[in-house]
Amino acid sequence: MSGLRRFLSQPRSVFGAGFLLLLLLASLCAPLITPYDPHSLEFDPFLPLSAQHWLGTTALGQDIFAQFIYGARLTLLVGAVAGLIATLLSVTFGLAAAYLGGAVDEAINTLINVFLVLPGLPLVIVASAFLRGGGVWPVILVISFTGWAFGARVLRAQALALRERDFVQAAVVAGEGPGRIIFREMLPNMAGLIAANFFGAALYAVLSEASLSFIGVGDVSLVTWGTMLYWAQAKGALLQGAWWWVAMPGLGIALLGTSFALLNFAIDEISNPRLGEANSGCRPSGGPPRPGPGATPTPC
Repeated sequence: MSGLRRFLSQPRSVFGAGFLLLLLLASLCAPLITPYDPHSLEFDPFLPLSAQHWLGTTALGQDIFAQFIYGARLTLLVGAVAGLIATLLSVTFGLAAAYLGGAVDEAINTLINVFLVLPGLPLVIVASAFLRGGGVWPVILVISFTGWAFGARVLRAQALALRERDFVQAAVVAGEGPGRIIFREMLPNMAGLIAANFFGAALYAVLSEASLSFIGVGDVSLVTWGTMLYWAQAKGALLQGAWWWVAMPGLGIALLGTSFALLNFAIDEISNPRLGEANSGCRPSGGPPRPGPGATPTPC
């Protein structure tokens, strides 16, 4: 409960979680919010903002507000599923390398280094080009399998530190199996880091999907915020004065990425109290003062 109170006491975590929850509810309740089908071509092209069309219409006569609300579904799906898969891969490889050690650690560490030095976006573009036309799932898989290495490196380092702790060594001496030690002793102490890794991977997935869709590598027949930007650019929205066609999906991607980043920072700060002390410029009550330029830290 103390962690939840700290989470709710931080403005950035409240903003990040609030916007994410609002966007999720809006996307799930899209049929109740807008009566229009995002694929419908029944309206005139490039209609301005009005009471009937809050964000106007596209060059093909589609309602932009309907596309924005329905597009949030696939954008959130890509972020959540790709972030989850990447996090599972990071946890699996990171913990296996740290706990098993030896040749397994060397092999996994080499694999992690290979993925870290590969250029991320060009690799995603090439892989997606071969899987083009298969819907959103090939894009999710490509993003997941190219975005797990950094998280695995961080989790491996944390697991190596935990492996030397007394409670883990006591479990080994007591004869507990590897599965019980990993899931009962190590994973609970890495929950905050794993959650932060998930939001970081989800942010990477959202930005990657938007980039792929914008350059036309993804499936542009789907309605996502990235494909909205693609069609707005392809149909010359700015030249036609329809700036809202570009502004709304761009703003949505920016705010969604900001919410993921804020949640990442907040969870990282909660799971690492020293980071919170460094950011707030305070020291634990009763502890030695930490010297700082031009100021004396105050007790927390």
